[in-house]
Amino acid sequence: MSSDPSSGPSSDPVIQAFDGDVLVMTLNRPEKRNALSRGLCRALDSAVREGATRARAIVLTGAGSTFCAGADLDGVYGEEFLEAHYGMLRAITGSAIPVIAAVNGPAIGGGTQLAAACDLRVASVAARFAVPTARNGLAVDPWTIRRLSDLVGGGHARGILLAAETLDLPAALACGLVQREGDLTDAIALAHDLAGLAPLSLAYAKRVLNSHLPDDDPELRAEFLACFTSADAAEADAARREGRRPVFRGR
Repeated sequence: MSSDPSSGPSSDPVIQAFDGDVLVMTLNRPEKRNALSRGLCRALDSAVREGATRARAIVLTGAGSTFCAGADLDGVYGEEFLEAHYGMLRAITGSAIPVIAAVNGPAIGGGTQLAAACDLRVASVAARFAVPTARNGLAVDPWTIRRLSDLVGGGHARGILLAAETLDLPAALACGLVQREGDLTDAIALAHDLAGLAPLSLAYAKRVLNSHLPDDDPELRAEFLACFTSADAAEADAARREGRRPVFRGR
């Protein structure tokens, strides 16, 4: 894995390193258990948006033994934090490339939101998921509630949000919140698998999954048809005939 030449010293809130076409981003506030500050949210927002122009997939993990302990409670009550926080989540869901969460430890509150915003989740046995807003008088936005319901089903979402339940790895795997058990190496391997797939197809599927647009939306229809007429579709057909793996360019 090579360091991103544009990334700064280890004190940066988000450390970036390339592994081929995969960009690994590490939340870097281990002394705060990677709690989300306004600065960290803005740094991750920018890193995801800029990284999507240079990578084919992103892996997101946390420094130390925690993925993300949630919002830094010293600063969660201001509009500026909320704007930075939800801007960061929109950057992840709106990214054209897949983002995989490598959940290396507890993902609590905003940490669960962050993991849920990612497209896929690989988690270690140390992973824990919870949204304990009912215990601290806070709330999550409607998008987060719907997102959790979409990912884990209404019953499990009610347990997480209304009963403030915590999910360990087996429970998270069973309800579909986590796709695979594994560590950062496993998440990077999965990201390389995705990086070898057709970018236009992934971007289209991700947009449909992350939007509530009607099936006959003109833009979605155009993106759907563009996949069939793309150079990548022609490359896949040629690769089948020639007995080789296709090399997709996102065109």
